[in-house]
This record gives sequence, C-alpha cells and structure tokens, in this order.
Amino acid sequence: MLDVHRLQIFRSVVASGSVQTAAANLGYTPSAVSQHITALQRETGLTLFARSGRGLRPTAAGNALAAEADRLLARLGEAESLVTDLRSGRTGSLTIAYFASVGAAWMPHVVRRLNSDFPGVRLDLELSEHIPLSAEERADVQVAVARSGFDPGTGFTGHHLLDDPYVAVLPRGHRFDGRDEVDLAELADDRWIDNDFARGWCRANLVEACTAAGFAPAFHVEAHDYPTALAFVEAGIGLTVLPSLGAAHLPDGVTCVRVVRPTPVRSIYAVVHDAADHTPAARATLELLREVAGSTPRGQDAAAAGSATCVAGRVRAPS
Repeated sequence: MLDVHRLQIFRSVVASGSVQTAAANLGYTPSAVSQHITALQRETGLTLFARSGRGLRPTAAGNALAAEADRLLARLGEAESLVTDLRSGRTGSLTIAYFASVGAAWMPHVVRRLNSDFPGVRLDLELSEHIPLSAEERADVQVAVARSGFDPGTGFTGHHLLDDPYVAVLPRGHRFDGRDEVDLAELADDRWIDNDFARGWCRANLVEACTAAGFAPAFHVEAHDYPTALAFVEAGIGLTVLPSLGAAHLPDGVTCVRVVRPTPVRSIYAVVHDAADHTPAARATLELLREVAGSTPRGQDAAAAGSATCVAGRVRAPS
C-alpha cells in the first residue's frame, strides 16, 4: 500500500523541483522530505528523480506516478469534502446537468426552491448539451433534448417534461411582423442567422424540417448561441428560428411568430439516475422540473399578433 501522505510530499517536490523548496512549502525539514522520497522510491522500486543542476527533475516513471497521484489526491479531496459535509450536518450533494436555454428559463427557479427546501444539500450544476455515453460521466439529474420516446439507457429513467415547438424571431418591420403564424417555406428566401455553431441536435432538427418544406435555409451569419443570434436579429441582419424556450428573453426590437407546416419540435426530458432516484433531493428536483415545465406556455399560445415579446418562450415560474 502506498502512503498517501508520502505521495503528497512527492507531488510537492515534483511541483517545486527541489527538496528545499518543497520542505519550505510544507513546513518540514529538508531531511524529512528526503527521507519520505527515499522511502517512496524503496516502496515502489522506482527511480523517481534525477539530478538537474541544484534541483531535481522527475524521471519518466516519476512523471507517470505524479499524474496518477494527482487523480488519487483529487478523489481523496472529494471524499474529505463528503466527510466534512456529513460531519457538519449536510446531507451530501446532487449533480444537475442542463442545456443552455433551460438554464436561463428554468434553473434559477428550481435551484432557489432546492436551496430553500434542502439547505444541507450541495448542488453541483453543469452545462451539458448532450447526454454522455458513459454512465459514470452522467449527472444525477439531467435535463436533456431528445426525440420523443428515446431510451436513456440502463440504470436511468427518462421523464418527459415538455414538447417545445420552434418559432421564427424577426426584426421589427419585417414583412411578417404582425402575423400570428408563418409557413416555414415562406421564410425560404430570407437571410437566416444560425444560432447553433456546434451543429447540435436542435439545429439538425430544424434543417430536417426545412428539407421537408422543400428548401435549405440560407445561413448568412453563424452565431454561437441564442442570445447572440437574437442580437443580430435586432440589428436587422436577418431572422433566426429556434425553440420557443430559447426566446424567453427577447430584445425590444424583435417580434416572434409561430412556425407551421411543418412545426419543428424538440422534446425535453429529465433523465434521472436510478441510484439517486430514491433521494428526497432528486425526487424534489424532478417535481420542480415538471412544475416549471407545466407552467411554460406551448407554442400555439405564443406570439399573439406580433407582440413585442414571444410569450411562448416565457416561463411563468410558480411562486
């Protein structure tokens, strides 16, 4: 068994490049640090350092052990954080992954309620546009976009939250300003602003709908995200088509219109890890997501007669 304390001293010597500097950083004598390094080399049967001038440089074996020690010490730090949480009365942590437009529209309400109802739970939030293939990399709860009826994989359960139809966001004064709805094919000759530089699922879904309508959208500007694309629309550069939830916060100089014939739709799911499903915090998260999704108006209720904001994208979070 390797001594963890000895590995920590070894990492300090690797980082500083000398026994004297490591000793000063750790508050030890150089002799004590040298004894630990000698003992570690004896335990491993490896030469971990070579002389380099007045200092030391790690050998190939030393570099490999240092990299593994980094991973081990990081996991040890996580375990120590858990012990600290439990000792202080906190009840662990919950990881929640979400994609960008849900982060802006839903997560502030969800997190506020979780903090209020579970003050002892540490929430680890992460932005993730895709469900990781590896189960080990997945969050306890992930809000994800998928096709209707998708299989989340063994050990996970998918809960349908919302079908989110797409809308067209237009600059004020556009020829369709004031319309309740517009056929997708009517937008074929406009200058389009791409809002998904990563070429993700939502963009592919839109392009597929355009193909079904008999055209390929002419993207004249590529933006990395929805807010940037909306700013370009406000500047009069073109239009953008995006899920209604992405239009939750529109600039003043734009209007939004329902897209029909066909209406691209993305389905939003909460994917819950079965190992976390029994915990009160995970169950509450799922219920909060259902609550906020249920309060989100559907696309057919949106953009009444060219209003300045797209009601379809606004979330009326419960109090």
